[in-house]
Amino acid sequence: MTEDREIIYLDYAATTPTDPRVVEAMLPYFTQRFGNAASRTHFYGQEASDAVKTARQQIADLIHAEKSEDIIFTSGATEAINLAIIGSFEASGRKDFHMITALTEHKAVLDTCAYIESQGAEVTYLGVDSNGLINLEELTQSFRPNTKLVSIMYANNETGVIQPIEKIAALTHIHHAMFFTDATQALGKTEIDVRKMAIDLLACSAHKLYGPNGIGALYIDRSYISKSQLMAHMHGGGHEGGFRSGTLNTPGIVGFGQACALAKKEMGEEAARISKIAQRIVEGVSKISDFTLNTDTVDKLPNIISFRFGDIDAEAIIIQSKNSIALSNGSACTSKEIKPSHVLMAMKNDPNIAYATLRLSIGRFTDEAEVDEIISAFEKALEELQAYQ
Repeated sequence: MTEDREIIYLDYAATTPTDPRVVEAMLPYFTQRFGNAASRTHFYGQEASDAVKTARQQIADLIHAEKSEDIIFTSGATEAINLAIIGSFEASGRKDFHMITALTEHKAVLDTCAYIESQGAEVTYLGVDSNGLINLEELTQSFRPNTKLVSIMYANNETGVIQPIEKIAALTHIHHAMFFTDATQALGKTEIDVRKMAIDLLACSAHKLYGPNGIGALYIDRSYISKSQLMAHMHGGGHEGGFRSGTLNTPGIVGFGQACALAKKEMGEEAARISKIAQRIVEGVSKISDFTLNTDTVDKLPNIISFRFGDIDAEAIIIQSKNSIALSNGSACTSKEIKPSHVLMAMKNDPNIAYATLRLSIGRFTDEAEVDEIISAFEKALEELQAYQ
């Protein structure tokens, strides 16, 4: 994967290249196996339906879901998030609805919360500490008699910090609410057990774990959540158990399933390899002046490194090193906005830190042989920027 590539890709948290093994699994479903999974009256439709069934099970296996039918396919994590939040709000009759979330959630969650607030919902936004973790006591105090939903991200897309999901879910259920987590960044990188952790709703997407773009899923624990608690917002055929109508994207679903199967098989070994590479990178760049990590040693994904070099503008470093490495200065979904990261502002409350922060994320095709080149790229970029001062 590296021989012909001049620029080293270090933005796996934004998206991942589709694994060639995933592409190989998908290809027949664009041509020979082109059937509609809903057309079960003939061979072609049944073949597609069987492939969807297999993929549904592969995704369920990765998150330890009891039933594969609890996996509802969507166009991506954003749609899954909308279904979870707006669906529970609509099911309440758009009244007497309160939910709890955090200031550091992905914009897909925050913007959806803003929408339901405009429609009459009440939303409590929890603050976080300097590592990005919510306070469980503050969560406990935020519950109300009409709290219907708690939405806390599994692992943050900008810092990789993992929230205490099992404890949050337990507190949520004590107060008779549903617990939803956006696990888009965590899926395939760390162990997720929806039954052990008592997760009721979970959003995820294929393109973060070497699957294709345009396909995601919402896990719904249907032993706990009924249709009266989660209303569909796409209608026309009653597909996906009535939760999401529309012709299924069979090639994408097959790719998603294969990506999950590979992750389940290789996750432990891959996490160890990535952790080793990340450690070497941190050790190398830490020797550069004013290097600072944005999180202490907390539970986090091994592949994301959030850091800064003093107050040097991250965008300047990215521009200076763009011919050798590709990385981000925050969430890729908000990188076009000229304002500090909402995640870092919630954590640090300092725009200078936010503007100086770089997000480096490594993945399956990052080669350990590239580490020295990565470190050198930062050294050269900083030297050249300092020469201009």
